[in-house]
Order: sequence, then C-alpha cells, then structure tokens
Amino acid sequence: MHAHKIIFLTLILAFTAPAIRAQGDAQNLELAEEYFGRQEYDKATELYGKIANNQQYLPIIYKNYLLSLFKLEDFKESEKLIKKLNKQEPQNPIYAIDYGLWWEMQGKADKAKKEYEKVISDYKKINTNVIRAAEHFLKIQQNQLALDMLAAGRKSDSNPAAFALEMAEVHRILGQPDKMIEEYLLFAIQSHNNAEQAKGLLQDRLTKAEDFERLEQVLLTQLQKDAREVTYNELLLWLYIQQKRFYRAFIQAKALDKRYRLEGSELYSIGLISMQNHDYKSAQTIFEYIIETYKGGEYYSQARSQYIKAKEEVIKSTYPLDLAEIRSLISDYQLLIAELGKNYRTFDDIRSMAQLHAFYLNEKDTAIQILEEAIQLGRGRNDFVAECKTDLGDIYLLKNEPWEATLLYSQVEKLKPEHPLGYEAKLRNAKLSYYKGDFELAQEHLDILKEATTREIANNAMELSLLIRDNLLFDTTGTALREFSQIELTLFQHDDEKALKDLKNMLTDYPKHSIRDEVLWRRANLLLKMSKPEEALIDLEKIITEYAEDIWGDDALFLMGKTYEETLKNKDKAQEIYKNHLLKYPGSIYTAEARKRFRTLRGDFVEIR
Repeated sequence: MHAHKIIFLTLILAFTAPAIRAQGDAQNLELAEEYFGRQEYDKATELYGKIANNQQYLPIIYKNYLLSLFKLEDFKESEKLIKKLNKQEPQNPIYAIDYGLWWEMQGKADKAKKEYEKVISDYKKINTNVIRAAEHFLKIQQNQLALDMLAAGRKSDSNPAAFALEMAEVHRILGQPDKMIEEYLLFAIQSHNNAEQAKGLLQDRLTKAEDFERLEQVLLTQLQKDAREVTYNELLLWLYIQQKRFYRAFIQAKALDKRYRLEGSELYSIGLISMQNHDYKSAQTIFEYIIETYKGGEYYSQARSQYIKAKEEVIKSTYPLDLAEIRSLISDYQLLIAELGKNYRTFDDIRSMAQLHAFYLNEKDTAIQILEEAIQLGRGRNDFVAECKTDLGDIYLLKNEPWEATLLYSQVEKLKPEHPLGYEAKLRNAKLSYYKGDFELAQEHLDILKEATTREIANNAMELSLLIRDNLLFDTTGTALREFSQIELTLFQHDDEKALKDLKNMLTDYPKHSIRDEVLWRRANLLLKMSKPEEALIDLEKIITEYAEDIWGDDALFLMGKTYEETLKNKDKAQEIYKNHLLKYPGSIYTAEARKRFRTLRGDFVEIR
C-alpha cells in the first residue's frame, strides 16, 4: 500500500472515530436512562460507567449515575465519581456537598456533618455559590443546612436583607410562617419594586385564613417598632383590600395619603373598589372623607357623586323602602348639580336623579322632563344621549306606553349599532315584545343578540330565549307564559307586593306546568329582596328537590349557600351547602366561586381578588 493511502486512511479514522464514539455514547445514555427509570441500577451503572469517560457527557449523567451507585452501595466508585467532578469544578459546591452525602449514605453522620460545615465555610463569600449550595442542600433534604448556608452568606455579605427571598422559601419549607413573612418584609422594605414583588409572592404563599391573620399581626408589630417605615402601611393596605376589609384599608390609606400628599387619589380608588364589591357603607365613609378633606381638589366632584351613589345603594337595599330617604337622595343630587353645573361632570347624576323620580316616587313626568333636558344638554355625546333615551324608553314602559318605549329603544339601536348600548336597547325591545306576549318577535331579537360581543347581554338573551322556547314546547297556547311575562313587567315596575301575590297565584293555578321552577326562582329572589330569607329558602329548597336537573338547580343551591352565609350568618350550614354544590354540580358556572367560599369557611383559603 502506498504511503499516501495509509496516511489518508489514518486521517479518516482520526476524524470518524470520535463521531462513532459519540454516537455510541448517545445510544448508551438513552438506554441507561431507560434502565434507571425502571430502577435497574446495576444495568444503568454499567452503561453510565462507559459513558463517564466522555467529558462531554459526564455532567449530564452525574446525578443519576451517583444515585445508582448509592442504590447499589458501591461507595468506591461513587467516591471516585464525586472526586473526579470536584477536581474538574472545584468552585462548584454541589460536589463538595455530595461528598458529605457520601459519608452520610454510609451511616457516618459525624464525618458528613464536618463536610457540610466545610461547604458552608468555604462557599459563603460568593453569592452565586451560596444560592447554588442552598438549593442543593434542599434537594438532598437538608433544609436546615440550606438555611445555615444562606445565613452564612448573608453575614459574609454584610447586607441584612441578602438572600431574603431564598430564606423566606426555606422557612416556608421548614413550616416557619412567621419567619417566612419576616423575610418577605425584609425584602419588601428595600425598594418600591421589591414591595410589589413581595405582594405577589405573599399572595401565592399565604393560602389559609390564619396565614393572613398572621401577616396582619406581623405587620402591626413591625409598625409599632418602626412607624416611619411606610412599606408596612402599604402592605397592610394591600392585605385589607385582598380580604375585602375596606374600612381597614381606608384607615391605612389615610396614613399614606397624608405621608405622600396624594390628595385623595388612592382613597378614591379604594372607594371605587368598595363600590364594585358592594360594600357601600365603607364606600360612603371613604368618599365623605375625601369631600371633607379635599374640597375643591381633583377628586372632589367625583367623590361627591360617588358618595351619593353609595348612599343610594344602601337606601335601595333596605326593605321596606323609605320614600323620605329617596327624596333626600334627590336633594343631594340637586345640590351637587347646582354646585357643579349641568355638564359632563354631572350627566350620570342627572340620570340617577331621573330614575329615582320614575321608579321609586312614581313621578314619571318629572323624570321624562329631566331626561329630555339632559338629551339637549348632551348633544354631541352619543353614548350619554343613548343612555338617556334608553332610560326614557324604560319610563314610557312604566307608563304603559309600549309604542313610545320601542320607538326610543329603536333610536338607540340605530344611534349605536354594533355597540353594547345598541345591543342593550335591542334586548330591551326583545323584553318589550315578551311583556306584550309577542313571543315570536321577541325570539327574532334574541336570536341576533345571542351573537352579541358583550357576554352579559348574550347570556341574558340566551336565558330569555330558553324561557320562551321551553315553556311553549308543551303549552303552545302560551297562557301561563303570558301570565308570567306580566309578572316580570310588574317586577320591572317595582310593584313588589303585587308581583309576590301574582307569583303565589301562579303556583296554585299551574301545579304541574313546566314554568313552575321559573316562578319559584323569581319568588325566591323577590323574597330575599324583601328581607324574607326564611321564606325564600323554602322556595329554593323546592327547586333543589323537584327541579335539581333543570336550569335553576345549581343556581338555587348556590343562592341557598350565599343566603346562609351572608344573610343568616350560618357559616356551618353554608359550608355544607357549598360542599354539596361541588359534588352535585361539578360543571356549574358557580363551581369556582363555590370552591373558594367553601375553603374560606373551612378556614384554609382566603379569596384573592
């Protein structure tokens, strides 16, 4: 053979041999991992041993190879493996920790302890090493050593807040919630960004009612120690909002408002959140404070308006309704409008005042006059004009002038097509046809609205459509449905006593009709509105017993739980009902809410907003 051919073949072998070996190692690795997964450690170690000669693969196989050797109690090979990797990466604390673990696996705890202590001493000066070592101590279930490692790193760093997040997590694992919270607070007070991050972490970590109570106590204690640290105030404010304790949130917000000269901005936001969560009394208190403290300020006029709205909600939810209180509300609106003028700032207040005149004082002509003037004032503001015309349509319906009502609703549909206000007007027209007993026309409107982009409107359309369809299926005359639609109109007109009487008559007149569950559902809700919860529960129980699989079954059971929880304050009964709801209706739209309420009442979960 010629010399140049020999050289050529030698070069080919030199280049192809590593590739062949690499391919073989890859195949061995795949097979070794399969053996490891099947706990066939002897076969796995044999293959890992072959692969270990390849420096590229050694770090990849190290963890499983070492564990396999430990399982086989092959301490000679496992020591070689650890020392080999430690020699290659002396700056990496993992292998030094594993040497301690090597002693521990042989039952030599004293020697293991010395190695662990040496790791803490040797690797405490570099932060990345501290974190890596702590993480590895956690992996081998040496949780206290992980804490000791972080504490040594903090001392070496001379920063009292160093590794606060890591130490908080270890305290959580060790079941030390107070210390965990303290570390999060230590982290939070370092900067505003840290405080925001701490809120998110606390929200994830605190899942029991007592955890949130503990956080409150720790924060209050820290405030007593250092009243100047406003982060504690901020976290208390955040905590109270999560717990929906809006009056307490107000107290904290006042302190921050003064400290940072916020001129009522944060307070106003909390007032709005209180309104959204139906805590109208706390909202009243908050808005009243803004009005008194910042007269003429940026949020003054808005707070005035929201204060009256909160007061209105309190009055309207108190049964029986006090008409003198309604007149007092109208006076409040008149004073506000006189002070701020009839303009965009008071448009919503003008509408609210008109609705009070129409729906509560039966002064429909006064309401019409107010709204017609508002429409003239609001020219150019199409949304406001559309809202006023919708209100006017409602009032003409109260006056039993359906043609005027449908004309106004149709004007809004044309004014705001493909818009929630236009969809709402079309829904009003559908309901108007329903009240009149023209179910076919009502369905035509509803079929369009089922595709509305606004979920609430689409759902309402679907609900009314199902009501019509289901109750005409076996009663083509529609007699019972017409009677029921008239009762719904009576409810719309706020004539509660007449509606209650008519609902009772329907239950007597149609004992076997498919509409019976609808009648029971409406009456239960009306009785709750009229502050008659015990009577309402009887109707809800009938729905659950007789119509459990029909449309209102899950609604009735959930409402029963809410009534026991919120109105009757019977937490044990409410908890029992929510649990039953989860078992009986796992696919209900109320499932998530029922689960949250159940856990809260059980004491192991606080709902986060």
